Amino acid sequence: MEEHGVTQNNEKLMFAIGLICGLLIFFIGAMIFCLAAGIKPGKILAHSNDLTDRATLEKLASIRRSIDEEFYRTDVEVDTLREGLYRGLVDALDDPYSVYYTEEEMGEIMESIEGVYEGIGAYLMLAVDADYPIITGTIAGSPAEAAGLQENDVLAEVEGESTKGLDLSTVVSRVRGEEGTVVELTILRDGKHMTVSIERAKIESPTVETEDPVDGIGYLRITEFDDVTPDQFSEGIADLQAKGMQGLLLDLRSNTGGNLDAVCEIADELLPEGVIVYTLDRDGNREDFESDGERSVDFPIVVLTNDYTASASEILAGAIRDYGFGKLVGTTTYGKGVVQRIYRLGDGSALKLTVESYFTPSGFDLNGVGLSPDVEIEFDSDAYEKDKTDNQRDEAARVLRQLMKK
Repeated sequence: MEEHGVTQNNEKLMFAIGLICGLLIFFIGAMIFCLAAGIKPGKILAHSNDLTDRATLEKLASIRRSIDEEFYRTDVEVDTLREGLYRGLVDALDDPYSVYYTEEEMGEIMESIEGVYEGIGAYLMLAVDADYPIITGTIAGSPAEAAGLQENDVLAEVEGESTKGLDLSTVVSRVRGEEGTVVELTILRDGKHMTVSIERAKIESPTVETEDPVDGIGYLRITEFDDVTPDQFSEGIADLQAKGMQGLLLDLRSNTGGNLDAVCEIADELLPEGVIVYTLDRDGNREDFESDGERSVDFPIVVLTNDYTASASEILAGAIRDYGFGKLVGTTTYGKGVVQRIYRLGDGSALKLTVESYFTPSGFDLNGVGLSPDVEIEFDSDAYEKDKTDNQRDEAARVLRQLMKK
C-alpha cells in the first residue's frame, strides 16, 4: 500500500519508559564530562532549557521509580523502549509530515520509491482535518482493486486495530506484508463499516498511464512521483506525440506526491528555461530548482486536479499554470507546500523531517491553501458509477480544445 497488542495508554507508557532510559543515559554521560572538565553539573543544569535540565530529570526519575515499583508487566524489551523514545521525540513536533522510521519501515519506503513492493496496491493519504487515512485510488490489476476498494474509502482498522491518530507510515507498514499473506481491513464507506480480507502480492507500480490521442487530445495520468516516473513519463509523451497529439490532458487527480527530483525532471521536459519551484528554509535561505528549457513543449496542457492532488503534484501543476502553458480543471488541491528530507541514521533507521517551504515560480505559498482551479467542477461520482462518465475529464477536454484553437 502506497504510504494494538497493547492499548494506546500502554503505548504511551512504553514511550515514557524509553524516554526516561534515554535521558538518564545522556545525563550520566553529561555528568562524567562535566566532572572531567572541572565543571559543577548542577550549576549548568539549573540554567539549561535542554531536556536534561535538573527539574526534568528529577520528574522523570520519580516517574521511573513508580514504574519500576508498580507497573504490572516485566517483559518490556529494551529495543521497544528505544524505538518509543525516538518515535516519541519526533511525534512531539506535532508535524504530520515528520516521521521516524525503523530499519524495516525504511526498507519498505525504499521499495515504494523504486516502484516495486509487497502489499495490496492502494494509495493512501491523511485527509485534511481527519484522524483516519483515506484511500485515494488503487493500482490496476492489484488485490485492492479486486477487493473493491474505492477512492474516499476511510481505512478505519487494520487487523481489528484502529488507525485513528496514527501517522501514515505506521498505517502503511501494517497494511504491507509478505506476498501471499492476508490482511484484514475495516473500511468506512457512506457511513457503513465493511470488513475485507485481501491477500498481499508483489506490486509493480506503473506510475504513468496514457491513452491514444482523440482529435489531437492526448491523455496522460501520473499516479505518483517515484524514481521510475521520469522515464515512464518521457516514453509516454514521446508515444503520444508520435501519434499526433496536439494538446495534453495531464491527470494529477489523487496523486499525493513523491520525489522532488522526479517531478523536477518531468517539469524540465515541459517548461521553458526558468524556475520550476523554489524553497525557503527556516533561516530564509532560498534554493531554486530550474528548467534548462532545452525540451520545452509547444502544445497546450490542461491539468486535472482534485482534493488529493498534493505536494509534488502541486509543484508541477503550479509551474505549468505560472508559465502560461495551461489551465487547471477540477477542484482545489490538497495544499501541502512543505518539503521533507530523509536523514539516514547509523543503524539503518531514518528520520524524515520537514525542513523547507516551497513556492511556485510566481512566489505563491500554497501550504494549507492549495491551488484553486481555473475551471472548478466537482466530480460526479453517480455518473461515473452509472456508465463511467468522467465529467471532470470531459470539461478538461472542452477547455483544452479552446486552447488548441489559439
